[in-house]
Amino acid sequence: MPPPFETPAGLLARLAALGIEAETVEHPPLFTVAESKALRGGLPGLHAKSLFLEPRAGPRVLAVLEEDRRVSINALGRLLGVGRLGFATPGTLLAELGVAPGSVTPFALVNAAPGTVRVVLDRVLAEAAAGVRLNFHPLVNTATTAIRPGDLLRFLRHLGHEPAVIDPPAPAPAGEGKGADRGGAA
Repeated sequence: MPPPFETPAGLLARLAALGIEAETVEHPPLFTVAESKALRGGLPGLHAKSLFLEPRAGPRVLAVLEEDRRVSINALGRLLGVGRLGFATPGTLLAELGVAPGSVTPFALVNAAPGTVRVVLDRVLAEAAAGVRLNFHPLVNTATTAIRPGDLLRFLRHLGHEPAVIDPPAPAPAGEGKGADRGGAA
């Protein structure tokens, strides 16, 4: 039987124990980037979307992208050297990261053993200025937690997950590829 998954309160306690400053705001459930934009109000910083993807072989991929980034999932798979990628099922998402659709977040790596998930982080997020906050769900889509970019990297490394910082490939212009853009939800 797998160990119980981390709770939002447990996640925030882990961040605090590492001396990582995090600010959390509660809100109604958000399932998409569009819903997030409509309800965020003046929540400052960069916002992201996280995509949990499956290659045909090898570890699953958690792609953490700037929220407006349009990306070709197939080109991302080629960039990572894994070939075609598809979206993981809700059951796989729950089993591997302990979160439901709409709550995918890099914080969910707290529930994944090192090496079981390959995390890729959009360069825009990873290299944001130190004073800029990155906003992610804290394992549930009824809250948003802001954290500094360096602290996110430190937390992921503390968990045993070394993120690859990438420049995600853009989708082909209209008419040059089929089904290239899959924006995904937060």
